[in-house]
Amino acid sequence: MTTGGPVAYPHPQGLYDPQTERDACGVAFVADIHGRRSHDVVAKGLTALIRLDHRGARGAEQNTGDGAGIMIQVPDDFYRAVAGFELPPAGSYATGLVFLP
Repeated sequence: MTTGGPVAYPHPQGLYDPQTERDACGVAFVADIHGRRSHDVVAKGLTALIRLDHRGARGAEQNTGDGAGIMIQVPDDFYRAVAGFELPPAGSYATGLVFLP
């Protein structure tokens, strides 16, 4: 392990370079590595979100755009019901959110 101060980082490998490490207070990620849909994953995500409250994870900072939320699996059945056009097979498209003033 190489060191970049008080934290020990792994050696460079693949696309990873420890020199590009930055502090990332306020980041959480919860997932089922087998892709199973589960309320437990949502519950754990909400617990992580609550614990980020100190980081402004309320979505209430209008001057910085900072905040947080949760992202869930693409609701394919719902999209097919309301899209108004044919969608590619499930798992072969992505969705996104855009926040405008």
